[in-house]
Amino acid sequence: MPSLIEVIRAGREVERHHPWPRAVVGDDVWRSAAGALADGRWSLLGLWGEPSRVHMAIVDDDTADIGVISLDCPDHRYPSIAAHHRPAQRLERAIHDLFGLEAIGAPDGRPWLDHGQWQARFPLGDRREASPNASPYPFLAAEGDNLHQIPVGPVHAGIIEPGHFRFTAMGETVVRLEERLGYTHKGVEALMAGTSPEQAVRIAGRVSGDSTVAYSLAFSQAVEAALQIAAPPRAIWLRALMAELERLANHLGDIGAICNDASFALMHAHCGVLRERILRAAEAAFGHRLLRDVVVPGGLARDISGDGPAAIRTALDDIRRRFPALVDLYDNTASLQDRTVGTGILNSALARQFAAGGYVGRASGRARDARRGPGYRPYDVLRFEVPVLDEGDVNARVWIRIREVEQSLSLVDQIMDRLEAGPVRVPLRNASEPTEGMAIVEGFRGDILAWLRLSGDRIERCHLRDPSWFQWPLLEAAIEGNIVADFPLCNKSFNCSYSGHDL
Repeated sequence: MPSLIEVIRAGREVERHHPWPRAVVGDDVWRSAAGALADGRWSLLGLWGEPSRVHMAIVDDDTADIGVISLDCPDHRYPSIAAHHRPAQRLERAIHDLFGLEAIGAPDGRPWLDHGQWQARFPLGDRREASPNASPYPFLAAEGDNLHQIPVGPVHAGIIEPGHFRFTAMGETVVRLEERLGYTHKGVEALMAGTSPEQAVRIAGRVSGDSTVAYSLAFSQAVEAALQIAAPPRAIWLRALMAELERLANHLGDIGAICNDASFALMHAHCGVLRERILRAAEAAFGHRLLRDVVVPGGLARDISGDGPAAIRTALDDIRRRFPALVDLYDNTASLQDRTVGTGILNSALARQFAAGGYVGRASGRARDARRGPGYRPYDVLRFEVPVLDEGDVNARVWIRIREVEQSLSLVDQIMDRLEAGPVRVPLRNASEPTEGMAIVEGFRGDILAWLRLSGDRIERCHLRDPSWFQWPLLEAAIEGNIVADFPLCNKSFNCSYSGHDL
């Protein structure tokens, strides 16, 4: 099998696709790409559709090259990638629901996003009138003696997004977990079509509310790549500052919430206090606790406030004083360790197969971080480590978060020390011809992919891929063999996004 770049060069390469190449290929190359994914030579970054075309973003693990291959399917059919590489399965099901494109040979043809409640079938493709669908969702069967099923959700007891979990158990031991998601489908891709980049970035920032900086940044970088413009240096540094504040707030919240699901509420309370310090500092510095609507194509909507740096440094100093004692408390509480160590193990082979990013992948030995590879400014000149563990259990996912908190504290200091004066935004220009851009940004859960096509001053097509697309299936694998009571603990240690998945 040739390298990814050789495959792209052999296809019909698209001229205006930045910063990585895209090429239109034939069925034979598409199938060979599926084989390279199955063999582990390449990793899947994304799979999305258009009314008569499918696109697949890939990274060549041997060369670290990234590219997109596209397949025209005028008959609305294409060879299934999931038939050879299972991480593509839910993506193919979503493509069918949205565009009506059929993956030939797919191992699972059930609907994914479409719950039979839409006004039309295939709303982004060859729209058809929806027919009433009262039949229940066909969960996979499990056979064996003394098995019973436990349905959970989609409505949950706490303030949590909807998702259905169907457990098959033998006594207290989980034999199989199957998820049913899509309840929060918002039509994001349809909402973006025809809007300006300034309008669309507001939608991108609301794909998953806890990752508004990461999504806005990925979208903005994709626009800038398509237009071949660069944000000002000050904006680039402030974007990284906000991204690290977002990472800090989420990791601190997760550490406490995981402990809370292990009935150790003290950690939850103290981590909640530290998270609140970050949120208040963010509001003082940028006018919004979650930093929403600040990152925009071309730079930033506003500069940091005059007292923002002092508020951030005060919050970080407080975390540095208090956080080490909380880490010791976590590590030296035997009852807590009993719940987290050895629970919900995700083996490294599965993490590698699904190209799992973030703390899920790094806790299972996969040392990938989009800030390092493919990398983007200003992280190319910042000092930080990517923590990696091999145990793959809940405890490892907690420790990855702990180490990332420490790294983010250091990164914020470095960024604040290197801020330079200057403008924070450059104007956008209209695309004289259709042009495409792509970006990969490290959110707190892992890598977020944004791909879009601009025509004039409008978004013609935009696709955003959350890391949870590749992490939700791994949760199903990690819970097998554990007791039902440990599911909340495992689930929170993954903390996949419902909203980010249900585009």
